[in-house]
Amino acid sequence: ETLQRIVSTLANKNDEIHNFIDMLNHTIKNVQENSSNVISELDEEFDGLYSILDEMKGTMTNTIQQEEARKIQALQNQLSQCSSALESSEELLELAAQSLDIKDPVEFSKTARQIKDRVTMASAFRISLKPKVSDSMTHLMVDFSLERRMLQAVKFLPVPKAPEIDLAACLVADNCVTVSWRMPEEDDRIDHFVLEYRKTNFDGLPRVKDEQCWELIDYIKASEYTLSGLKFDTKYMNFRVQACNKAVAGEYSDPVTLETKAFVFNLDNTSSHLNLKVEDTYVEWDPTGGKGQEKIKGKENKGRSGTPSPKRTSFSPRSLMRGSRDRFTGESYTVLGDTAIESGQHYWEVRAQKDCKSYSVGVAYKNLGKFDQLGKTNSSWCIHINNWLQTTFSAKHNNKARTLDIPVPDRIGVYCDFDGGQLTFYNANSKQLLYTFRTKFTQPLLPGFMVWCGGLTLSTGLQVPSAVKTLQKNENGLSGSVGSLNNVTQ
Repeated sequence: ETLQRIVSTLANKNDEIHNFIDMLNHTIKNVQENSSNVISELDEEFDGLYSILDEMKGTMTNTIQQEEARKIQALQNQLSQCSSALESSEELLELAAQSLDIKDPVEFSKTARQIKDRVTMASAFRISLKPKVSDSMTHLMVDFSLERRMLQAVKFLPVPKAPEIDLAACLVADNCVTVSWRMPEEDDRIDHFVLEYRKTNFDGLPRVKDEQCWELIDYIKASEYTLSGLKFDTKYMNFRVQACNKAVAGEYSDPVTLETKAFVFNLDNTSSHLNLKVEDTYVEWDPTGGKGQEKIKGKENKGRSGTPSPKRTSFSPRSLMRGSRDRFTGESYTVLGDTAIESGQHYWEVRAQKDCKSYSVGVAYKNLGKFDQLGKTNSSWCIHINNWLQTTFSAKHNNKARTLDIPVPDRIGVYCDFDGGQLTFYNANSKQLLYTFRTKFTQPLLPGFMVWCGGLTLSTGLQVPSAVKTLQKNENGLSGSVGSLNNVTQ
């Protein structure tokens, strides 16, 4: 036995090492892929920066060229005016020089007056001899020293640190999981968090092989999040969180594994009464008989999900093998669950169709006879609802019944504490206590259901509700509904 334990321990350790090797190889591959992706993104960023700089350079060069053309045009206009004035002035100067040679005083005086008038009106005396524009282009100079310092200061973005999941603050209850985390240090640049989770049947660190993909919840502003409406069809859930600022996401937190064990079972359609049509979590009365084992398609029951049950590993031993027992027959319109309860506390719920005439919900030992009806033997316990002619509501065991003077709920919760010898029924909506059986269970139990003229829908994979746990601790709350059928020991 000691050697077997050693071998088992070593085998488990080898399995852990194999899993870790797979994870390391997967991580190396991810590092290579992520590095290539980051380099590609870096190239894109620099190409974008080069493009912006080229565009800015073209715009500013065009501005300089426009300023150059404006100044040259102004100077050329001024140069043309000066050339014209100089030409006119030279003609006048030549005329004046020629007039000095005139001997006739009258003619000389006349010419002199004409030259004087022309000189007075000459454009050469009205031209400004100062350039209209400066040859300086310094007003279009640029100084990139600040930008150069900024570019030289470019670094990789500040990445938020990995959050830390607070296991003590995490809670699994009422088909919900609340995950809480905190940052290792204050960071006012964090914009939101990303939570990822997946279901698994392995405790400890997540595995690379044989695992479901991570499901993601983005843009969480608070430091906790509650996943609600879950079906716990696996034993555990992995969680990890990353913090994100406006630009980049940080590393994921160390993943944590929370136990989400719950009772999951299907109906055993191979041993059900032939007047019952059975699928995984639905049973319906079929008066034709003989064809009841075909899968039901497109039922009008609003409470059904319409999707097949996911592949799963059962939490409880399957002591009842499919097809290993005779079918129920006669007036025992019964179907049992396919997974046995041998220990622990479990909870499931049942919803009946509104027009269902008669049905029973409870548990039974696997030796329940094929003609036996739930509650009419010492190996079965149930509550029974009869809507035929008038409504009756009763608790049944060992062919004894106790009438329950309370309204029949549309959804019934069943709580079974195998080790504590307790079977309790609740209004699943209000968690009102309906009835409690107390006994000592000596054999594995199977969920049992009887239906006549109607149908039942099961909800499995449920956590024991917090309200039920509270009522279990309150003995005074239980005593009011404990009747004469209790304290029966098998």
